[in-house]
Amino acid sequence: MQLRLRQFRPRTGPHEHRVVQPRRPLRHTSLSAPRPIGLLLGDHDGLNRLAGLFSFAAYSRHTIVHVPLRDGLPPDEGIGERVDLVLVHHTLGLRPSKWPGLRRKLVNGTPLTVGTDEARTARDAASWRERCRRADFRDELRHATHAGTFFLFGSREVFAETATDLAAAAGWGPRQKGVAKGRSALMTALPALVQPPGGGHPLEVMISFKPYPPYAHFKRPGRRVARR
Repeated sequence: MQLRLRQFRPRTGPHEHRVVQPRRPLRHTSLSAPRPIGLLLGDHDGLNRLAGLFSFAAYSRHTIVHVPLRDGLPPDEGIGERVDLVLVHHTLGLRPSKWPGLRRKLVNGTPLTVGTDEARTARDAASWRERCRRADFRDELRHATHAGTFFLFGSREVFAETATDLAAAAGWGPRQKGVAKGRSALMTALPALVQPPGGGHPLEVMISFKPYPPYAHFKRPGRRVARR
């Protein structure tokens, strides 16, 4: 997949950071913070591009991937605080409290086009699924919600697994019953979110597919388009 991005190089003191954003907003995709259930709701384009962004984040250990989602069209379902999304490799050491200062400096970005390697992503995702069966498995998605932003901190393999889940949701979502009438279809959830201590209801972010209106223009794959 070719991702069209904007690249920024903000500085904090002596340190330079690399931040990328989608060049074109994901207008029909939204995210609500998990309290304890969150919802990532998107159309084919949004979920597919998110899959590419997770794949890019998996192999870009020194890059912060910022996906502004609060500026999109408000969803007509779901509850809770709408948030942006930030993907960060767990080794980078970004603290959510430092993000607002960095975000204010995201001006005058330069165009950037990158390609993702779906075969490599699939291999790393398969490796993650194989390892997650072990008793000592600890490769999970750490997360935090701060300043209207949901942060995910992960490794190459857990980001790759999330990318494949999102790609499957984008591909199979349009085939679900009822979506042509504007209904959403629950497809999967973000894998392996770290849970807070003390038990209680587990934190989850559900992933649902929903086409954008007008729904009369939406055709499920395999359906013939009537000719005039």
